Amino acid sequence: MSRRQVGSTRRFVDTGSFPFAGSLHSKSRSSPLLSIGLILVGAALLICLAYGGSGIFGGNKNAVSKVEGDFLCTSEVQRAIPLLKKAYGDSMRKVLHVGPDTCSVVSKLFQEEETEAWGVEPYDIEDADASCKGLVRKGLVRVADIKFPLPYRPKSFSLVVVSDALDYLSPKYLNKTLPDLARVSADGIVVFTGFPGRQRAKVAELSKFGRPAKMRSSSWWIRFFMQMSLEENESAGKKFEQAASKKSYEPNCQIFHLKSYH
Repeated sequence: MSRRQVGSTRRFVDTGSFPFAGSLHSKSRSSPLLSIGLILVGAALLICLAYGGSGIFGGNKNAVSKVEGDFLCTSEVQRAIPLLKKAYGDSMRKVLHVGPDTCSVVSKLFQEEETEAWGVEPYDIEDADASCKGLVRKGLVRVADIKFPLPYRPKSFSLVVVSDALDYLSPKYLNKTLPDLARVSADGIVVFTGFPGRQRAKVAELSKFGRPAKMRSSSWWIRFFMQMSLEENESAGKKFEQAASKKSYEPNCQIFHLKSYH
């Protein structure tokens, strides 16, 4: 079959369909290695364009990374940890993070002084690294369906931080999950959610989450918090904004500061 393909290529050249067909044809008679050399050079150029980060292929690669990049708010939680320390002070002594990739948040919190951290991963962690699986073995991270009550006693944690997980719940389950987060917190809840029209889940993760994320407006969330009898933590919110202003921090997610149930 390879011989027939080569023959068909020669017929295209003979018809003069390509520019400089005659010169290529004559050179191929005198030096068969020239055609092979041209093919190898062309292949090398394509590889360079594909992986060099420039040109047509490089541009497409960057576009894909923007579409499937980390738009999730869990990475925003890690950025905001120093600001949360400023806003909540001693309330950061025992923190529970709830959301995907919670191992990364828990590991980050461990780097803070006088802070203990736990995590709840709502989704499967089969692909997690050894460090994350180590946190699971130690009981610091649990894999649990947050549509059901969390396996913790009331006020087990001073602060509960939740990211992304609520965006994948319908109001039917939010009515149960959010009060349960308030139940296990003593000093407050911080909710990180996506902006409508700006954030979306990675295509590869949609099967894990089970449904597309529902990015809701701030007014929707405020009405929902009121329905759940959850009050805004104005003091912590103002301290957070002041710390953010000094650091020129602009969040990529919506951030809500709520009081715990009393």
